[in-house]
Amino acid sequence: MVHKILVSTLLALWTAIGFSWTEPAQAALPPGNAVKDPYAILRNALPFEQKELREIQHKLEDTSDLVRSSRWPSVSKAVSASQFRVSNRKQEILESIPSSEKEKAEEILSQLKASLINLNKLSSAKNKNLFIDERRNSLKLIGNLEALVLGENFPYSIPEKFNDLPRLLGRANASIKTSKGEMKAIIDGYNAPLTAGAFVDLAQKGFYEGLPINRAEEFFVLQTGDPKGPETGYINPANDELRTVPLEIRIPEKTETIYNQTFEELGLYTTTPTLPFATPGALGWSHSGTSVNDGSSQFFFFLYDAELNPAGRNLIDGNNAAFGYVVEGNEILNQLDVNDQIISIKIDDGINNLKSHA
Repeated sequence: MVHKILVSTLLALWTAIGFSWTEPAQAALPPGNAVKDPYAILRNALPFEQKELREIQHKLEDTSDLVRSSRWPSVSKAVSASQFRVSNRKQEILESIPSSEKEKAEEILSQLKASLINLNKLSSAKNKNLFIDERRNSLKLIGNLEALVLGENFPYSIPEKFNDLPRLLGRANASIKTSKGEMKAIIDGYNAPLTAGAFVDLAQKGFYEGLPINRAEEFFVLQTGDPKGPETGYINPANDELRTVPLEIRIPEKTETIYNQTFEELGLYTTTPTLPFATPGALGWSHSGTSVNDGSSQFFFFLYDAELNPAGRNLIDGNNAAFGYVVEGNEILNQLDVNDQIISIKIDDGINNLKSHA
């Protein structure tokens, strides 16, 4: 039986009022490539503050508009500034990384230095396409360094009442194989540990294998995870009860995670969460239209459209929890419909971050 999730209610609201917005350009997120780049969202969502790495990251991300307008002298200046920081702030960067990870950090810094040299050459040659590809590589390396800064310390507390639930205390990489092809996703347990934990736990159990796409709304969502039979989610074999996951959302610069409260209930009508629904393939957790804490196994791929679904004003942010992003194979999303299915979901890396309970 298809579970009537909150997404259906939100779709009705979106259809009713979405076209009354006369100024969709006033989205909560600023313009530029980084807004729709899942890697950029995930980099900025990492719960740490290492000044040198953040400066290099933002300096490169800020070249998006410069490249778009072919302001190559300014692009070269930004790349050179990044090279300078990598060379002259190496010691400060290494000091912020746990001793067990320093050797790996040294290797990544060496790769980053080489990438930036190549980036400067491409800037001088005004080769836009290759520059964008190499910048993506540089930023991935920076993201890898930023992840090392965190080490194995999980920075947030989870309420004790959820001690029995699995949690992902870090990130994991997943391969999502569908009847139309395979996608790669990054699952973020830093900012949605219980939601990400439930997803990774079920993926490990093979729960999603063979399940259909049970809802497909163009420009909105693709939903799956509804098990065969009368149940609407995962039944815990230990007690034969439906395992449910609370609504779980973080806001930038806030200490505590919000549980079981929507942004509307809190009066946060245009707030953008740490993990926004701001890019194609954002992964969201489904729940019913009557409760926010009864989601169990169903999730959806958000089909982002900048004008129809602006972050902070798209009726999904603050009502459903995002827990990761598709980072490769996004084009497959536009090919999927209710005649397709999930073949398998495999966890490629980060399974060691999954804990079965507190």
